[in-house]
Amino acid sequence: MRSPASVSDRSGLVAMTVDRILKPQSIAIVGASADPRSFGGFVLANLERFGYAGAIHLVSRGSSEINGRDCVKTVGELPEGIDLAVLAIPESGVLEAVRGLAARHTHAAVLFASGYAEAGEEGRARQDELAAVARDAGMLLLGPNCMGFTNFEAGVPVTFEPVQPYPCDGRPGIGVVAQSGAMAANLRDAVIGRGLPLTATVSTGNEASVGIEDVLAHYIADPQTRVIAVYAEQVRRPQLFLQLARQARAVGKPIVMLMPGKSARAREAAQSHTGALAGDHATASVALAREAVVLVDSLDELFDAAAILLRFPVPPGGGPAFMTGSGAMKNIALDFCDGLGLELPALTEATTQRLTGMLPGYAVAENPLDYTTIGVRQPGLIGEILLAMLADEHIGSLVLSIPAGPEVAQRDKAEHILPAIAQAAKPAVLVITGDNGPIEPFFVDAIRASGVPFFRSPDRALRALARVAAYGEALQRAVRASQGAAHALPLPAPLPPSGVFAEYQGKAWLAAAGIAVPEGALAGSADEAVRIAARIGYPVVIKAQASALPHKSDVGGVIVGLADEAALRAGWQELHANVSSHRPDLQLDGVLVEAMGARGLELVVGAKRDADWGPVVLVGLGGVWIEALKDVRLIPADMAEADIVEELGRLKAASLLKGIRGAAAVDVPAVARVVALVGEQMRANPQITEIDINPLVAYPDRVLALDALVVCNPAA
Repeated sequence: MRSPASVSDRSGLVAMTVDRILKPQSIAIVGASADPRSFGGFVLANLERFGYAGAIHLVSRGSSEINGRDCVKTVGELPEGIDLAVLAIPESGVLEAVRGLAARHTHAAVLFASGYAEAGEEGRARQDELAAVARDAGMLLLGPNCMGFTNFEAGVPVTFEPVQPYPCDGRPGIGVVAQSGAMAANLRDAVIGRGLPLTATVSTGNEASVGIEDVLAHYIADPQTRVIAVYAEQVRRPQLFLQLARQARAVGKPIVMLMPGKSARAREAAQSHTGALAGDHATASVALAREAVVLVDSLDELFDAAAILLRFPVPPGGGPAFMTGSGAMKNIALDFCDGLGLELPALTEATTQRLTGMLPGYAVAENPLDYTTIGVRQPGLIGEILLAMLADEHIGSLVLSIPAGPEVAQRDKAEHILPAIAQAAKPAVLVITGDNGPIEPFFVDAIRASGVPFFRSPDRALRALARVAAYGEALQRAVRASQGAAHALPLPAPLPPSGVFAEYQGKAWLAAAGIAVPEGALAGSADEAVRIAARIGYPVVIKAQASALPHKSDVGGVIVGLADEAALRAGWQELHANVSSHRPDLQLDGVLVEAMGARGLELVVGAKRDADWGPVVLVGLGGVWIEALKDVRLIPADMAEADIVEELGRLKAASLLKGIRGAAAVDVPAVARVVALVGEQMRANPQITEIDINPLVAYPDRVLALDALVVCNPAA
């Protein structure tokens, strides 16, 4: 019996084990049938159509031979050590077949049958039993509830859907992995429809054994795969996935990923479809984006971004240029980019002067650029203009949006414009407008031969380039974060033993971390409170303190604006009466007496530790506005301060940071520093599960944490 270590999380070993599935030297079809429309019939027809050269073994209860190939009646009659078995049988016979295959030392099996974890608790129990049998035998399972795979590169189609050979011709291509069989097929068809090279498509289904992480490891190691397209309803091994994403980033292989689950209904659908227990989508998105995974919102974006990144896997920073011969299209592009939050960078003075010499006097040399009608008489000039714009240091990519035009115009585009785009060193795409309007076959052939990313919609092209631009920025951010991570984390301040810190404990801990808090101290009596107030100065605020009272205002445990000793003593009595009324059994640690903070811009800075994805940090508009407006940004815990400043600029209320209606601008770098410090403490203290500073008041020259909640899990 082989060791189950073959299915461990060690990515190099995982890649080798999945390689055994995707490139088998021998295949058994359990449930082979002479019926050409049966699952087993489709698998056999696919293998024969692809000219699979390995050994094929057939198991069929009803046939002694199929297509001239001998059949055996049971799994027990198969040779030992077959690389891959395909179970094209109903769920009722799968467990017995898997046990039989395990006894024959079969290396792996593909399970098409459904009725497992996606069908509820009884199905999950059946799936767990299958997985245990395979694990004990050291056998890998792809599925259940999957459509198998097609390795186009190696010529191995193991799926019940009829597929045709599609050679890569040695070109680096796209590798597809999806938990949904239908999505794997959709992605496959989209890649083939564009004439792009495709190495393999894999459907992992319920992932009883082999998951997307294992296939991802295979693609990272595969020299023919340049871009990896992923559809995942749940990442079951988040830390391994992140580790693999770092490896993919290191070797220059973009991962483009569609992960539904933002809405509650989508999460419920994911659970019923794949048996996935959906996690926190927003937290997962932050962790994945930190590793430069290209997260998209639609299938169109998944197709389109993968197509562009296949040609330009390491895009530069900088926004896009937009070129057209239509003033109307220029205006549409301006509005559309504004809606996307996609900046169209201004051209440098040198580029502007160069373009002015090429354009007619009535054209304006700017981005977006309407080059007017010069293409009619000088089609080659459009290519020169395009290359001039791409040479601009501010420009990271380019969209050329033009109509097809009559046949003569299409020949001009094929002969003069396509070659210019094809030699671009930055992402450059061609849009032929007109929806499904006809394009001459010679022009279609020329576009495909050029390898230029091609669209019929400028909207889709710009959305895709927005993802590509974000990927370029993410690569640079990851480098900066790694440089920052190279520095030693601060020594963590001592942690109180309780799960929830009382505010005075949390503020003392934050102050030790370098975050400013109001001057004050804990009082055990009214007289002590008066002495503290005399030292720090009036007016003061008093707050009831106990770890069991994180939300003090709810019980009247906060009294503000106490201007003198008489007011403080009256407030002391009022506070204790309020707390006793609501929580008569609560024992207070004391009362925190603090100097009242001056009015400023109220922000929130928080962090939480996700059990699967690790820590993330939140920053945004705080105080009473956080619930009403939810204007926040979620960011990785190791983001560099300069990048945090950029994130603050993406808040809807970013203008408040700069000062409006006579208000002074606040100290944004100081805010960023607090955000970075919170992230540092989350990384340095695995016991901390949550930090909430609300409000963090920002002033023109400083910031001050007026309230703080810190939650600790001492056992972590």
